[in-house]
Amino acid sequence: MAKKGAREIVGMICKDCKSQNYVTERNKVNMDVKGRGKLELKKYCQTCKKQTLHKETSKLK
Repeated sequence: MAKKGAREIVGMICKDCKSQNYVTERNKVNMDVKGRGKLELKKYCQTCKKQTLHKETSKLK
C-alpha cells in the first residue's frame, strides 16, 4: 500500500484575473526538499479566454 500524506490538494489561481480555475495535487516531499517555491503552470483561463500563468494557493474556494 502507498503512504498517505505525501501529496496535498492545492488550488490554482490565474495571475491576471485572480479567479480560481483548477484544483490539483502536489507532492510535498519533492517540492519542499528541492527549495522550490509555489507551483506555477501555464493553463487555460475561462474568464480571460487565453492561456495564462496560474499560481498555487493553499486556500480552496
